[in-house]
Amino acid sequence: MYFFEKVVSLFTSKSDMNKYLIIGIGNIGDDYVNTRHNIGFDVLDKLSDILNVNFESVKLALRAESKFKGKKIILIKPNNYVNNSGKSLLYWKNKEKVSNDNILVVCDDLNLYFGNIKIKSSGTAGGHNGLKDIQEFLGTSNYPRIRVGISNNTKTSMTDYVLGKWTDSEQENINNLVKVSTDIIFSFIQTGIERTMNFYNKKNFIDENL
Repeated sequence: MYFFEKVVSLFTSKSDMNKYLIIGIGNIGDDYVNTRHNIGFDVLDKLSDILNVNFESVKLALRAESKFKGKKIILIKPNNYVNNSGKSLLYWKNKEKVSNDNILVVCDDLNLYFGNIKIKSSGTAGGHNGLKDIQEFLGTSNYPRIRVGISNNTKTSMTDYVLGKWTDSEQENINNLVKVSTDIIFSFIQTGIERTMNFYNKKNFIDENL
């Protein structure tokens, strides 16, 4: 009996390769709306609009789901702050039985200039505390991520800058950056991480006269 239960457990815990978990990192609360640190939330909000689905409050997150090209897409916005994103991701990864390869994290990146977007299949946290927390919960840095550049080489303190609102000139381009990020997500689901990186990396997606 024990052997049978063990086999069933192994079978049911197997990852579903037709499921994709898209995580947008951000801070909860009205005070953080339109701040640089919340670009992950902005991208997922746009994605939910495109897919015509609504977020619902669930355990550890706001969650929405849809289908694309026969694949199930689960959208997750952790209901915590950026630095504590890992618990929500791990919970929904396990609940939905999604492999690390089918996770895609969307976040801001101070190491990239505004207008640049970098897609990576793995890597260090790069100083981003949200990614650091995710890595600690997953026990690995091997998961895909979209890093949206927010830096303008300002001398403002890092905390004040990432929690600050977009400037007027940035706001003129932010909609395009969000839309490109959703295009990247659809490409990732349809063609995989390698082709998506090859097509989108090393491009600037804003007016260079910003």
